Amino acid sequence: MPYDSISDLPDGVKDNLPKHAQEIYQEAYNSAWKQYDHEEERAHKVAWGAVKNEYEKNDDGKWVKKDD
Repeated sequence: MPYDSISDLPDGVKDNLPKHAQEIYQEAYNSAWKQYDHEEERAHKVAWGAVKNEYEKNDDGKWVKKDD
């Protein structure tokens, strides 16, 4: 089901991603949820892909915004 707010996101997302990345995840998930006829697993993959377009893990394993 779509996420109404970032506080509703899975713990793995909330506990690891910066707020902006969480917002990207939420928007991409909700869009994919609608586009792919409520396929939850596919929507999660799309959301993670969207996050990885702008964020990456650093050497400490923390998600940080990619350098332009």
